[in-house]
Amino acid sequence: MKNNIIEMTRGFFNITVAVNGEKKELAVRNGEFLLDALRRHGWKGTKKGCDTGDCGSCAVILNGKPVLGCLVPAVAAHDGAITTIEGLGSVREPHPLQAAFVEAGAVQCGFCIPGMILSSKHLLDVTPNPTEAEIRKALDGNLCRCTGYVQQVAAVKNAAKTLAGKGKRA
Repeated sequence: MKNNIIEMTRGFFNITVAVNGEKKELAVRNGEFLLDALRRHGWKGTKKGCDTGDCGSCAVILNGKPVLGCLVPAVAAHDGAITTIEGLGSVREPHPLQAAFVEAGAVQCGFCIPGMILSSKHLLDVTPNPTEAEIRKALDGNLCRCTGYVQQVAAVKNAAKTLAGKGKRA
């Protein structure tokens, strides 16, 4: 996917990305941020919160690292790999992190949860058995108005145990 050429057609840049493992060509506006491009193209799980990079609701994984979609220009994702919450699991077959968040009561209004789960996934990808301090640090950029983060920390710990028992990475 590394062609580094972005064509412009009728005021849109055409970028190539792999979203949730599927190669896509997206038309993005000049100055458009990744969050808005993803939502406009149908990935609504990425939430638009503060639009200033303070809340973490728009977090996605870009090229293996969590980023705030409201701060990343969409054209910067050209030739990149993006994981959104839709790419982790489904209602019928949730990812262990998604299941752990539900089981721990970590999902209340749900607005911050996609960003929290993706931040947690990255943590578990690089640190399969994190300490509570490491979990709290990983979730530090994700604001939740409903809880005190106790349930989210417990959910990440439980997911880490589940994944370790299955011999899988997040």
